[in-house]
Amino acid sequence: KGTIHLFRKSQKSLIGKLTHEFRLVAADRRSWKILLFGAINLICIGFLLMWCSSTNSIALTAYTYLTIFDLFSLITCLISYWVMMKKPSPVYSFGFERFEVLAVFASTVLAQLGALFILKESAERFLEQPEIHTGRLLVGTFVALFFNLFTMLSIRNKPFAYVSEAASTSWLQEHVADLSRSICGIIPGLSSIFLPRMNPFVLIDIAGALALCITYMLIEINNYFAVDTASAIAIALMTFGTMYPMSVYSGKVLLQTTPPHVIGQLDKLLREVSTLDGVLEVRNEHFWTLGFGTLAGSVHVRIRRDANEQMVLAHVTNRLYTLVSTLTVQIFKDDWIRPTLSSVPIANNILNLSEHHVIPMPPLKAADNLNPVTSTPAKPSSPPPEFAFDTPGKNVSPVILLNTQTRPYGLAFNHGSTPYSNVLNQGFGVPGMGATQGFRTGFTNIPSRYGTNTRGQPRP
Repeated sequence: KGTIHLFRKSQKSLIGKLTHEFRLVAADRRSWKILLFGAINLICIGFLLMWCSSTNSIALTAYTYLTIFDLFSLITCLISYWVMMKKPSPVYSFGFERFEVLAVFASTVLAQLGALFILKESAERFLEQPEIHTGRLLVGTFVALFFNLFTMLSIRNKPFAYVSEAASTSWLQEHVADLSRSICGIIPGLSSIFLPRMNPFVLIDIAGALALCITYMLIEINNYFAVDTASAIAIALMTFGTMYPMSVYSGKVLLQTTPPHVIGQLDKLLREVSTLDGVLEVRNEHFWTLGFGTLAGSVHVRIRRDANEQMVLAHVTNRLYTLVSTLTVQIFKDDWIRPTLSSVPIANNILNLSEHHVIPMPPLKAADNLNPVTSTPAKPSSPPPEFAFDTPGKNVSPVILLNTQTRPYGLAFNHGSTPYSNVLNQGFGVPGMGATQGFRTGFTNIPSRYGTNTRGQPRP
């Protein structure tokens, strides 16, 4: 049974925790501006939704979704301020920077879902096109355009600003960039505005407003209501094409992948680390983007047994810290093992050749006119065949002869060698052949008959 705490405070609920964190953010004066724009954004969204219902325009609804996306971007900016106030905790040892990455990913994905919803509604309207009322269509367009541009240019949204620059360009930006090069070729003074590429959020706001203006004029002139559906599809495609690269980039950050633009720099730094004094190997390296502009990583470094761990750690950290702000380095010394010599004692008589000069060999089939080695007619004047199928060296297990001058390999002793010319001149006799025709060997004290000693006497 545990201890009963009578005056212990109850745990806060989720709503209580969110309220506490909101008060923490609201205490900062920088967040008051964002809260004010958020309140105005909610009012504008309410009016725009009412005007979308009264005009029955799906193109204005698609453009209103961009204003809702502006509300998500303001919430992301508040989360960015909250992340800067929070410090790393035991649960979140790397800090809270991934929350703003998650906020950007969620905002862009919701914008794409809204675009898919517009595409679905537009496909249904092509079957039965309703009548569009243009009374408040142009007013809603300019109200949404003014508020979107004012919000994007007045508030510095650090997460979305970083993503818009780091992510790949959208198809809308590429087409506008091609058009801008042609315009800047005629008017060079506009290069600072249109080049190298425009802000994707400002670009989609202007393009959507231009599509709505064309829709208003065509409906007023020719009552061509289908152009409203076409404009809605165009705005939805532009929204999807603009948000998709940002979703991919923030999704890769959430998946802890290595940014492609820093792989070359990381390889260069790792090569420099591997050449440091005392470093033998760099392995198990993993680097990922912790937040927008923050790179984290871990690496294992194997060093020599006599190297100074603290010195190597300081040098490795100093090299990698220029690119990796949050770094974990694990140092471990080399764990190689010296090869141990054989501890089995060797008998003294094994190295004595005089006691082991007799080689027991199996009996060979004797014949008058046959060579006992190849079973072919013997030719005393010709050398023995080297590739015989019934030779003793082929079918009999080898016998190793040791003397006092030869040493077994692997015991770190010097061993002698026999000159090649002497090997060719020495013979190993077999029955029926004599000394002139025999096997090549390096021993001269071998008798010409098996089972006899050096004096020719039968051996017991």
